[in-house]
Amino acid sequence: MMRINVIGTSGSGKSTLSKRLASQLDIPYIEMDQLFWGPNWQMPRDEAFYSRLELALDQDYWVLDGNYTRTTPIKWSQTQLVIWVDYSFTRTLLQALKRATVRIATRKELWPNTGNRETLRKLFSKDSIIWWTVSNFRKNRRKYVTMMYDSRYAHIRFVRLRSPADAERLLSDLRPEGDYCPG
Repeated sequence: MMRINVIGTSGSGKSTLSKRLASQLDIPYIEMDQLFWGPNWQMPRDEAFYSRLELALDQDYWVLDGNYTRTTPIKWSQTQLVIWVDYSFTRTLLQALKRATVRIATRKELWPNTGNRETLRKLFSKDSIIWWTVSNFRKNRRKYVTMMYDSRYAHIRFVRLRSPADAERLLSDLRPEGDYCPG
């Protein structure tokens, strides 16, 4: 079994890393945002969201991309490895801005059959990914450090990536047949 949760502030690069991990390990990739967001940016009730998450996690192997702190008891009861993408504030903010700009320019639908797209209006609103990154970056750092040392999660191996070079080393050290093997 291999169950990995990749976490990090919006714009940190967790989706990119999660997809690469899942591909390299040849295991399912699960995106929490896709489980959460409905058409027209509708948010589900927690019960519906939790049910979708539990169903998606009902397999022996996966890479789960996402935070949603309220789901921690569900997802981390099965998680063996948490990878925290913790790049600098400047890098994370620039990545979030670049991603939003590309999505606006391409009008890319974010999750199938939702019609949800980034827009200029959304980019400059209180719901903006940029605003979310700015207002949550430091809070998330404090929260994740605390969670790493919480005895409820002693069964989980935590890896904190501080740079893209750290991510590349992790990718080269992960093996499909098992565990994270530090190089």
